[in-house]
Amino acid sequence: MQSFKSGSVEPGTPDVGSVKAGSVKAGTTDSGTTQARDGRRRKFGAVDWIVRGVAGVLLVATSACGTPASGTTASGTPASGTGVVRPGTAAAAPSTGTAPEAPSTGADSTPLDSPTTTAAAPGIDVSGGGAQHGQSAVAGKALQVLATLPVKGRAPKTGYSRAQFGPAWADVDHNGCDTRNDVLRRDLKTLALKPGTRGCVVLSGVLNDPYTAAAIKFLRGSTTSSAVQIDHVVALSDAWQKGAQQLSAARRLSFANDPLNLLAVDGPANQRKSDGDAATWLPPNRSYRCSYVARQISVKSSYGLWVTRAEHDAMVRVLSDCPGALAPTSQPAGTPPQAAPAPQPAPAAVPAPAPARVAPAPAPAPPAAVYYANCTAVRAAGAAPIHAGQPGYSSKLDRDGDGIGCE
Repeated sequence: MQSFKSGSVEPGTPDVGSVKAGSVKAGTTDSGTTQARDGRRRKFGAVDWIVRGVAGVLLVATSACGTPASGTTASGTPASGTGVVRPGTAAAAPSTGTAPEAPSTGADSTPLDSPTTTAAAPGIDVSGGGAQHGQSAVAGKALQVLATLPVKGRAPKTGYSRAQFGPAWADVDHNGCDTRNDVLRRDLKTLALKPGTRGCVVLSGVLNDPYTAAAIKFLRGSTTSSAVQIDHVVALSDAWQKGAQQLSAARRLSFANDPLNLLAVDGPANQRKSDGDAATWLPPNRSYRCSYVARQISVKSSYGLWVTRAEHDAMVRVLSDCPGALAPTSQPAGTPPQAAPAPQPAPAAVPAPAPARVAPAPAPAPPAAVYYANCTAVRAAGAAPIHAGQPGYSSKLDRDGDGIGCE
């Protein structure tokens, strides 16, 4: 068959569907072509119809295979809210009467240990960003709180990354210690703390794991720290698909570091959980399931997140064994112990002040010398009669010597 260049018309090519727009010269029409050209069109007409027929078959086949079925995405993943079980559902998922809705695959990629303490990003105010380290906004029976949560399908996971929830293990409470070590100090016993870190970094301890009911020894190190991991009770990815996309950056940072949403747990159990919800994963330790589900409910209520229908029904089934279970309030993470201030030396005893010395009353001034020349002067001064010992007395004024002058 004769080959043709793209975008050009070769001699003998049918003009139907092949001639470029604007290639017919002004003043000419298809009906005005020469008889020779009409002959060529008739010669290749059969080939043209065969080519067009094959192209039509290929177009129909492509249209039939390229459009995803209703209710699924192009990748074959069920559309949100369909309740279809996705491949990879955790084996530890509880059996339910309805098909559980599995989360997207992949665990939250939060590092185990932070080499340095990361403060909250500049310009982000985490105060009032949610439950954080104060009391949760929720208190009451878990079943009653669950009844207030919206029930919807999952939103797309599009745009999710760990970075959407701020720097990992940020020091949101500004106590000088990252959130991971705060939680380790809260949940572990028999702690050994690293010197020179102001009581922040946990080197070792023992965890009574709530998920497996096992006692796990924690030893900080590149190959050992993973034995104990900090689990987001409501996984970050799960939260992203159930309302966290609509939260501010400050609220998401608070969510990722809220002690209410954090537990030190067995590392392998945390990996098996991945980002599952109550419909796809529950702790192997059945005695902890009520507390686990009640905590998830409290976290979702505190941050305005929703639950799927499968998740809601799974929570109801768990709480039917403990209808009085309460939604917990936020539990502050451990605070690094502060060194006791050195005792201040006792102030030196101040001696009692000596009593003030009272000055004696001044002696009366001696009377000025008084002299009377005669009794006339005594009488003029009003001192007559004048007695012996009185100022101005003299024997010359007392002629009879009886001690009284100027009688």
